[in-house]
Amino acid sequence: MKIYIDGRFYSERNAKISVFDHGVLYGDGVFEGIRFYNGRIFKLEEHVNRLFASAQAILLTIPMSKEEVAKATLKTCRLNKLKDGYIRLVVTRGVGYLGLSPYKCKKASVFIIAATIELYPEAVYRNGLKVVTTGTMRTPANVLSPAVKSLNYLNNIMAKVEAIQAGAEEGLMLNAQGNVAECTGDNVFIIRNGTLITPPISAGALDGITRRTVMALAAQAGLPMREENLTRYDVFTADECFLTGTAAEVVPVAQVDGRVIGEKRPGPVTLDLMRRYRELTASEGAPIYS
Repeated sequence: MKIYIDGRFYSERNAKISVFDHGVLYGDGVFEGIRFYNGRIFKLEEHVNRLFASAQAILLTIPMSKEEVAKATLKTCRLNKLKDGYIRLVVTRGVGYLGLSPYKCKKASVFIIAATIELYPEAVYRNGLKVVTTGTMRTPANVLSPAVKSLNYLNNIMAKVEAIQAGAEEGLMLNAQGNVAECTGDNVFIIRNGTLITPPISAGALDGITRRTVMALAAQAGLPMREENLTRYDVFTADECFLTGTAAEVVPVAQVDGRVIGEKRPGPVTLDLMRRYRELTASEGAPIYS
């Protein structure tokens, strides 16, 4: 495996960053997870744009242009001779001192990993996920905007730990008002009376690129849709429920906190959106091998 770090490529064994990097010391940095299919990187431009927006929000200067980041990402996939897989694009604050001030870090560091990934087994896409509500709440937007995809994911990790310990595959996270924010790594959608509903970004949800894509596909299909605050009751009594994320794609939910959702199997709207999304990823994206 070849890994990009600050303009050079290294073997997996030799790919290293400093222990004084503030990304390691404090989780000070931003990242993107990106999928590629059939030799094309899906939504590359959108992911790079969001990376730069996250960086701007935390006063982090990326030492490359958007075009240079995109080219480095494509080259990383090419050098690894991959056609399908997952990319982790990371920008850290860079090497500094044992103190919080980011101004001691002279230059940000960029690294890119391209590899294979399988978040959930195929059986989950046929039968649906088991989800539980976690006691760990989503970080409030007035503490850290959910729009910033930062390296500090401890909030989500602790919720994931709760879900696993409860015997579930995913955890439903609430905000301080008790409304649904998102799951530990994915956005949440429900179907109720033929309408697609998802929590607004203001509820604490990441402005997911897969979320946006699925909403666009729903609009193309003529499916009524709205953003609305959701409670656990709304999820429990939904006709269908599914999650979206770059790695997970569109994954159905069969059960939440012991309540069966719909028919305890992927519903017709979920299945249709899963099909539409997979067709889209199979045909669109920035070509790796041009």
